[in-house]
Amino acid sequence: DAGCNPDTYTGKVGSFLSASEHTNWLAHSATSASDAVNPFFLSQLRNKDFISSLISYSLNLKGPSYHTATACSSSLVSTHIACRSLLLRECSVALAGGVSLVTDTNTGYLYEEGMIVAKDGHCRTFDEQSSGCIKGNGGAVVVLKRMEDAIRDKDHVYAVIRGTATNNDGKEKAGYTAPSVDGQANCIKLAQKFGNVPHDSISYIEAHGTATRLGDPIEISALNQAFENDTNHTCAIGSLKSNLGHLDVAAGVAGLMKASLALKLSLIHISEPTRLLS
Repeated sequence: DAGCNPDTYTGKVGSFLSASEHTNWLAHSATSASDAVNPFFLSQLRNKDFISSLISYSLNLKGPSYHTATACSSSLVSTHIACRSLLLRECSVALAGGVSLVTDTNTGYLYEEGMIVAKDGHCRTFDEQSSGCIKGNGGAVVVLKRMEDAIRDKDHVYAVIRGTATNNDGKEKAGYTAPSVDGQANCIKLAQKFGNVPHDSISYIEAHGTATRLGDPIEISALNQAFENDTNHTCAIGSLKSNLGHLDVAAGVAGLMKASLALKLSLIHISEPTRLLS
């Protein structure tokens, strides 16, 4: 509902997207392609790394065009880069998001203790019965603008991104795929610093929440550390994975959309109680 027509919009629109590997599409495009399709162009269509530039080509978007690949954080890192590009005025509008599609049917998985998938097919984030997550299916894209431009253009604003931050754990964790308490806490504190948001002003956290026995406790420990272990402050937590499963590269931006909708709807409830109750 951004209402921006790329054919008539005079500013630059950036594209910052992520995509998961799709073996069915790779196989289908390799075996079903018409002879009329140039093999070189087909190789571009099959390659997920070209998602942003292909869409920019199709929609005539002339801002920066990035494909981001940082595993589960990909679409949020895309959002981070998009915000930086807007602040640097490389573009006036930015698309940020990701897609992860599951087209295999009648498939299951082998549960292994200590791995990421759940033993019962349910993602029970922050629950004592949690044993992992399940694969999700979907995609999400947000349209970003500098706040003053969105207000000037009378855009449909869901939320304001006050600050973003990224970092890496290096080797300060149990293993390559393991999370780190200090790394997560430092990144959260850096985002709070950039956004000038004190921890005691935060009332909700949309978490990664993979429902794994390793990941969830570490994430909560990192949040407590970032919140200076302030026992006088309470903050709600949640994760979209308990509703949709793990959307892989699209997980982060889907969580951003959930948190944005929560903000918007909470403001509606506060400002328009009569209309909502009628």
